[in-house]
This record gives sequence, structure tokens and C-alpha cells, in this order.
Amino acid sequence: MLIVVVLLILFLLLGMPVAFALGISGFVFFIQQSTLPFTMPVQLIISQTQNFPLLAIPMFIFAGNLLNNTGITIRLMKLSSALVGHKHGGLAQTSVVLSTLMGGVSGSAIADASMESRILGPDMIKQGYSRGYAAGINGFSAIITIAIPPSIGLVLYGSIGEVSIGRLFAGGIAPGLLIMLLLMITVSITAKKRGYLPEKKKKTPLKEMLLIFFSSIWALLFPILLLVGLRFGLLVPSEAGAFASIYALVIGLLVYRELTWKKFKDAIYDTILDVGMIMFLIAMSGLISYGITWEMIPQLLSQFFLGISDNPQVILLIVMIFLLFLGTMIDSTVIILLLTSMLVPVMSQIGVDLVYFGVVMVITCAIGLLTPPVGVAMYSVCSILECSVGEFTKESWPFLVALILVILLLILFPGIVTFIPNLIFG
Repeated sequence: MLIVVVLLILFLLLGMPVAFALGISGFVFFIQQSTLPFTMPVQLIISQTQNFPLLAIPMFIFAGNLLNNTGITIRLMKLSSALVGHKHGGLAQTSVVLSTLMGGVSGSAIADASMESRILGPDMIKQGYSRGYAAGINGFSAIITIAIPPSIGLVLYGSIGEVSIGRLFAGGIAPGLLIMLLLMITVSITAKKRGYLPEKKKKTPLKEMLLIFFSSIWALLFPILLLVGLRFGLLVPSEAGAFASIYALVIGLLVYRELTWKKFKDAIYDTILDVGMIMFLIAMSGLISYGITWEMIPQLLSQFFLGISDNPQVILLIVMIFLLFLGTMIDSTVIILLLTSMLVPVMSQIGVDLVYFGVVMVITCAIGLLTPPVGVAMYSVCSILECSVGEFTKESWPFLVALILVILLLILFPGIVTFIPNLIFG
């Protein structure tokens, strides 16, 4: 297995596409095994895509792309601006609140960071924000979408680790709101020091606020309806994804009436690209995941961690530090695909709640999207706002500190994650 890991790291450092790096490394594992038939890799690749719960992924992606083409994004931006535009750093505060609201629509940090950078970034720069600061807040606030349901990362973790996706969705709500709170505090402190003025001179009048709120109500109801359907057994995750797509179509065609044939085709095109990339990664990761199980690495990891400490929080802290480091080099989706099957048995053995661990793991892995050298979301926002990685890193470190503080709070107080799932599902 060591040769497989070395090859995977080497291929990634050489810039090979991740799916091909996973596939070639996985095939090398089977070449080494004389006892395993060489037809097995092909069977594993196919079987990975036949996992029924994974049907939720293309459906949620399609629903998100449809909702983005119905005018919901603009309505949510107006609501965010009405709520916090009067505060110091009003546009930056709007970015944080918008990411929280968009979590129920997008489910993708990269998509959210890119969208907000295009919509809010130019206005931030016009109002005197540095490019690095604007890129930083638009990027780091997008991590909230990873926690707020429906999150693609949580669907992947739940499918691979055989953990309730409904409970994972519920578990992500409080951490998402906590990230929002700490980022808003960070923006308030840094914006005052830098002299970044409010977007609006005074608070939005209540009557106007209510009008904006009700125009956005369909997007706000979306994650609530999903949780209600999952809680009462009306929907399984794959059906919830299909319901989400139908819901988006109804809103676009009958409520807002902004979903044109061209926008519908654009949503299908974007969905095909997104789903193709994710499913190819899932298929190829099955080879290495099988190798991890065959070599009994989860059992070896359990023995290793228990040799260090018998305190679950200490072990959890070590794992999260490792995931933070790994996230600087490997995409978060790949980490979830490769390590979930390895870490879930370890956490189960030391008595850590698997819903709690999944939420913390997915959020921790997502931070790597915004850290050098391989932060996909970081490169996206830097490209859109035309700032260097160095400037981004220099200006956005307070937001990184805020997110690390969130991880520490989740480790110290697991009830932040488990309270809502236990309240809803028992």
C-alpha cells in the first residue's frame, strides 16, 4: 500500500488530474496482489457508481443550478444586504449572510465563492476594499455552504460511512450558523480598523425588510422542507434530491417565472459538468478504498491512536490537524472519498458520534479549499478579483483563524453539532 500512496502523491505533485491519479494508483495496488483477480478493478469502478444513496448528488446539484437560474440568488443578496448592510464593512457582512442563505441552494463552496466574488467583489473594490480582503471574505464565507443542508460533502460522507444523511443535514445547521457569527465578528473588527464603511447609511425599514423577506421565502423554505421530509420518512436522501429538482422547477416556472428555456439548458449543461467530475472521482476512489480495507488500515489506525491516548477529544484533535494539513495539498472531495472508510471505524471504536465526526470532518476538509498550495476556491476568487495568492494569504488570515476557532469549539463542545439532530430525530 505504501507504493500506492507514494505514486498518488507523486502524480498529484506532477499536476495529473486527480481522478487519473487515483485510478492509476489503484490499479497498481491490484497488480501487486496475486490473490485478487484482475477483473475486480473494473467491477469496483462500476459498482461505485451503482450506490443508490449517491443518486442524491446529481439531483441536489441540478436543483441548485436551477435555483440559481430562477432569480433566487439576487433576491437572497437583497435580503442579506437589508439585514446587515448598515454595519461596518457592509458588503463583507452581506457576503457572510448571503453564503449562509445560499447554503440551502448551492451546497458547493467553490460555486458560492465564485458567484459572490463576481457579484460583490467589484463593488467591494469600488468602495476601497483591498483585493485580498475582498477575495478572502468571499472565499472563507463560502465554507458555510458546506455545513448548511443540502451539503454535497455530507451526502458523500453519509453514503460512504453508512451514516444517516438526514441527521448529518441537521447536524450541519448549528456549525454553519456558528461560522457565520464568528466571521461577522471578524469582519466587524477588521472593517472598523480599515475604515470600511457601511453599505447603507441606516437600517432597512421593517416594511421594506418584510417585503424582501417574503420575496425570498421559497429559498429559505427549501432546507426546512428537506429536513421535514427526511424526519418523517416521507423521503429518503435520493428522493429528497429528486424533490429538490421538482421544487426548483416549480419555483422557476410558476412562482418567479424567470426560468427560460435557455436558462434551463444552461442548468443542465452545468449539472452534467459537475456530476461528471464528481462521479468520475467517486468511481476511481473505489480502487484505493478497497485497498485500504484489504490491508486492514482502519484497524491499524485504531491501534495507533489508542496507543497515543484513550481520550476521544485528543484523538479527534490529532485527526483534525492531520486533515487541515492534508487539505492544503488535496481537494476536500478526494479526502472525504479516501479517508471516510478509514476513519469511521476508528471513531466508532473510540466512541465518537459518527454524525458529529462527519460534520466536523467535512468542514475541516473544506478549509483546505482556501489554503495554499492547492486551494481550488482560493485560486478561483483570486482569478476573478485579480489578486495574487500572496496578497490573499496576507489579507485573509483573520478569517482562517475564525474558522480554526470554530473547529476547536466543535471539538470541545460536541453538543453544538448533536443538539439539533437529537432534537429532530431523537
